[in-house]
Amino acid sequence: KTASAGNRRTFTFSTWLKLSQLTTARYLFTSWSANNDAGFTYLAITDGDKIKFAGYGTTYLETNQVLRDPSAWYHLVLAVDTTNATANNRCRMYLNGTEITSFGTRNNPSEDADLAYNQNSVDLVLGSNNYGGSKGNYYDGYLAETVLIDGSQLAADSFGEFDEDSGIWKPIDVSGLTFGTNGFYLETKQSGTSQNSSGLGADTSGNDNHFAVNNLTAVDQS
Repeated sequence: KTASAGNRRTFTFSTWLKLSQLTTARYLFTSWSANNDAGFTYLAITDGDKIKFAGYGTTYLETNQVLRDPSAWYHLVLAVDTTNATANNRCRMYLNGTEITSFGTRNNPSEDADLAYNQNSVDLVLGSNNYGGSKGNYYDGYLAETVLIDGSQLAADSFGEFDEDSGIWKPIDVSGLTFGTNGFYLETKQSGTSQNSSGLGADTSGNDNHFAVNNLTAVDQS
């Protein structure tokens, strides 16, 4: 999806994911316009199965925790606000409702730093690297309930809750959130491949920020 001019300092990305492949680099959400930290931003799972959020030359967050259960659904939230005066609050990450606080690598972006997401006329890409405009390092697995909030840093409880009986983290209705200019809500209920409200990349946030589908067919939707 080609973005409009949005908020490059404050945003939240949330998705539910189930892995089909391990021990290879898999990119979840990327944007590229130039070879610098303001021009390249990505969220990925590394070949060591860790979660990594990074720019062109800077790794902002890389977890100690690994994702290695292909039978499990994980809920991942990345919440960014580079305007925050507290450095460790500029990039926050949540897994299954709990904030991750242990990182093998942490380099906080400078205060008020612009990142690559939400640049005018620059693509937002799901499930692939987009460095230099070239695709690769494809995500292999399932995605559901994928959300971008453009302009707000939200915690995991904006997207899920613990079941009172089982204690399991589960999705909640996100339709009432304020999505912002480039915000989207991909339920992935549809199996079509056109870039419109009936396709696999259909945005149901009300923004009509539909994603064009590449290398997917109706059989890829479950």
